[in-house]
Amino acid sequence: MSPVTIGLVLALGLLAAIAVSSIRIVNEYERGVIFRLGRVTGAKGPGLFFIVPIVDKMVKTNLQTVTMDIPPQDVITKDNVTVKVNAVTYFNVTDPVKAVVNVQNYLFATSQVAQTTLRSIVGQVDLDELLVNRDEINDKLQQVIDELTNPWGVKVTLVEVKDVELPEAMRRAMARQAEAERDRRAKVIHAMGEFEAAKQLAEAATEMATAPGAMQLRLLSTMTEVAGDNNSTLVFPVPMELLRFLDAATSAMDARATDA
Repeated sequence: MSPVTIGLVLALGLLAAIAVSSIRIVNEYERGVIFRLGRVTGAKGPGLFFIVPIVDKMVKTNLQTVTMDIPPQDVITKDNVTVKVNAVTYFNVTDPVKAVVNVQNYLFATSQVAQTTLRSIVGQVDLDELLVNRDEINDKLQQVIDELTNPWGVKVTLVEVKDVELPEAMRRAMARQAEAERDRRAKVIHAMGEFEAAKQLAEAATEMATAPGAMQLRLLSTMTEVAGDNNSTLVFPVPMELLRFLDAATSAMDARATDA
């Protein structure tokens, strides 16, 4: 083989290697940030495109939503209660150039911001608010973290507090508080029932007072109910009017005997 042929083959091989090295394929969920001699020229993709070998450098960035677990954080709430809180955050890259240029590792940076923000926000609320107003705290966490990660081209879409772990002593105290609250409500309900029953009895007594025969009918009805239980002892209630009459008659007889 002549030197010319060898040189031609080598040249063709070199051109083929350069052509292959200049081909880049980027998936639908990715973008390729192009650096030319160290300066960013923009993001390309998805699909097939070419870059200039040696001169250009490409850094791939994933645009899919990232689900990141925030490790449990020891936090002191506003009312000085130590709790352990963990959460989960969802975010994705919206600007690949900023995610590559403005921060060294946007995943690690977002994780650190989420942890510090979680401690800061939870430390500003009381324990009761943390347990009850979970949605408001989630929204506030999402807004704060999103504002901090926006310069990095990262969009935080959702932050959810997953679990709040309380000390054992606090759990026992809350259980006692819940039990006391249930007892209080039971006593209030019982008192309301007694009040309504007394009110109804007072109205019934007033109604019977206007009709003397109603009291006799009620007395006979009560005797019928008692006698129907096969009891050996029958309690017969004596009307107070009869006792007053007997007392008055006895007093009159005693007065006559004294005069005689």
